[in-house]
Formats: sequence, structure tokens, C-alpha cells
Amino acid sequence: MNLGLEGKRALVTGGSRGIGRAISLKLAAEGARVMVNYLRKSAPAQEVVARIRADGGEAHAVKANVADEQGMAAIFAQVDEVWGGVDIIVANAASGVLRPITEVTLKHWHWTMDVNAWPLVTLVQGALERMGAGGAVVAISSLGAMRGIPFYSLVGASKAALESLIRQLTVDLSRSGIRFNAVSAGAVDTDALRYFPNRQEILDDFVRRAPAGRTVTPEDVADVVAFLCSERSSMIRGQTIVVDGGYSVRG
Repeated sequence: MNLGLEGKRALVTGGSRGIGRAISLKLAAEGARVMVNYLRKSAPAQEVVARIRADGGEAHAVKANVADEQGMAAIFAQVDEVWGGVDIIVANAASGVLRPITEVTLKHWHWTMDVNAWPLVTLVQGALERMGAGGAVVAISSLGAMRGIPFYSLVGASKAALESLIRQLTVDLSRSGIRFNAVSAGAVDTDALRYFPNRQEILDDFVRRAPAGRTVTPEDVADVVAFLCSERSSMIRGQTIVVDGGYSVRG
């Protein structure tokens, strides 16, 4: 199925590893031009860019911290220089503190919210100046937004805020013609999951309970993101699409 993304200009935050990497590659495979945002390690971002270019696509890397104003300004400065606008934004960059609620501090709270929730606001503010009707913004959430997960209290709260923002943006900016949606991923065995002290328990439980009988791959998530970025999803707005192999439908 042709998604009609040829030539679209796509910015993917946290686009060099894990789910973000899969999204960058999927959008490029569908013909989009991709800007891969990363924070610390240049090599993974450059690898994604090189792979896209080797396949005949257009890709660029931009180093920036989405949690601060200077970082966001740097991202949009490169967008303006290279493209002069943007058609797709995928808010994927994430971080957070994985500790029992009794051990978290106000600093942990601000860190998690500043990386996981607030950047969606500034990304959209920047997009309104550069994205026309028919553009798409997709935020990456997780099941922790609606389910209790050990050690996930702050990250779960930030993802719940992210999903709420998607609904509010859809209502407040309906006249812009931009579509806002989120994708909530089930257990994906990426580098991020390795920070969980109970990682193996999470994976084993997911496989046991999910009707699909396996964990979610980054590519599973990327496929849905690409669909939401296309005009084929034009009547899906303000929604959180769950990609979890049926895990969340079981009590």
C-alpha cells in the first residue's frame, strides 16, 4: 500500500536508536526525507543517515536536546536551512527515572516531564510556523500511561500527559488542518528497556499474556506511525493507537 509520503519532510526526535530508528527508516522507505534528531551519540544517527542515503533517500542528522529552548531552536534552524518547512513530526525522544515512588525527587519529576511531555508543546509551536494543512504530528507513548508498571511512576505520568496533550492539541488547533495522534507501544526489547531492573519479568509476562504471543518490535510501531503520517489516516485525530499484540485487552 502506497502511503503517499514521497518527498514529505519528516523530523524524528530521538530518531537514531530503538523505536525512533525504525521510524526513521520506515518513513524513508516510504519516500519521505528524514531529519534524525539525537542527543549524545553521533555514530548511531550517522549510521541511520548513511543507510537511508545508501538506499537513495535523503536524510540529515541534528544534535539537540529537545528539553531546552536552545536545543529546539537548533532543530528548527536546521529544518529551515535544509527544507524551509516540515510536513511530519514524530515526537519520540524520551528519558526518565526508573525508581520506586518513595525514592523519586522533584528534580526527577522535572527531568522526566521536561523530556517526555513538554517538547511536544514546543515542537507543535515550531510546526505551526512551518507546517501546512495536511501535516501530521505523532507522539510515541507507552502502556504505562494507562497501566501501573513497577518503577514506572514518573515516566508513566509523563506519557499520560503526552496523550492528554494530543487530545487538547486536536481540539485547540483543529483549524490548522494538522493531525495529532499518538502511538502507545507495548513491551519493545530496545536499549531503553534494559534500564528496567525487572526487564526480563516484563518481557516474559508480556509474551505470556499477549494474544499475539510475542513482544512488539520497533518495526511494528513504525508501521503504524507511518500510516498515521499519511493522508490515509485523515479521519483519525486526537487518538492513541495501541500497538501491543492485544496485551492490554486482557484483564
